[in-house]
Amino acid sequence: MDTFTKEQRSRVMGRIRSTNTQAEIAVRRILHRAGYRFRLHSKVLPGKPDIVLPKYRAAIFVHGCFWHGHHCKDGRRPKSNTAYWEKKLGRNIERDAETAQRITSSGWKHIVVWACEIGNEELLLERLRKDLIP
Repeated sequence: MDTFTKEQRSRVMGRIRSTNTQAEIAVRRILHRAGYRFRLHSKVLPGKPDIVLPKYRAAIFVHGCFWHGHHCKDGRRPKSNTAYWEKKLGRNIERDAETAQRITSSGWKHIVVWACEIGNEELLLERLRKDLIP
C-alpha cells in the first residue's frame, strides 16, 4: 500500500526528469573526456536520443533501469499496484523496441547505456568505443 497521498505522490513523480539525468550527464562526461563530440536530444531522430554522435551516425539512449525494465537489482518492479506498473513499464519497453527498430532502419547505430553500467567508467568507455567503431 502506498504511504503517500495522491498529492504527495504527484509531487514526487513530477520531480522525475526525462532529460539531463545524473546518468546521462555521467555518460556525456565520459564521452567528452575521451574526445567525442556530440549533440543532445535530437528531435530529428526517432525517440529523441539522449546523445547523438553525427560523425559516427550513432544515437545513444541512457536508460534508467527501473523505467526501462533492465534485468538488474535496480530494475525490479514494485510489489504494490502491479497491474498499473506492468502496463506502464511494459509500454516503455515496447516503445524502446520500436524506437530501436526505427533508428537502425534509418541507417544509424542504436546504443543503449543502462544507469547501472555507469559505475565502471573504463569498462563503459571501452564498450562505447566498440559500438561506435566496430
